Amino acid sequence: MRVVIDCDDAAVDLKKTIVAHLEKSGVEAVDLDYLGSHPGAFYPEIGYNLALKIQDGTFERGILICGTGLGMAMIANKVKGVYAGVCHDVFSAERLRKSNDAQVLTMGARVIGPELAKTIVTAWLASEFQGGGSLPKVQQMHELENKSFESK
Repeated sequence: MRVVIDCDDAAVDLKKTIVAHLEKSGVEAVDLDYLGSHPGAFYPEIGYNLALKIQDGTFERGILICGTGLGMAMIANKVKGVYAGVCHDVFSAERLRKSNDAQVLTMGARVIGPELAKTIVTAWLASEFQGGGSLPKVQQMHELENKSFESK
């Protein structure tokens, strides 16, 4: 599996920790390092850049990290067909995939420590969408999204 990852200036150290963890686990981590080519960039353009790579199918899964994870989730969800959620515990990370079929995990470097972050990432990557009772809810989410993105 290949996972794309990026962060803003608040989360550079945690991103490095997660990349090393993924590689040690046998997962190819592609670090977009948007800040490296766009010094001073804010989280909206960083998150948007990664979400576009999910939208176009370049990557199936992505991880975004900022101070709280909230802003990254908000901007990633602005890209049609991309579903992101902030998770600071393992149960939520599992449900993000199993119940909501989200492709992007966001976390806050100012909220959780590196060991918990690694555990969350591992749980999220091990989880797959289960369908079942969640399927009609996810389908409705897609329908409402399409309605929202229609030209007025």
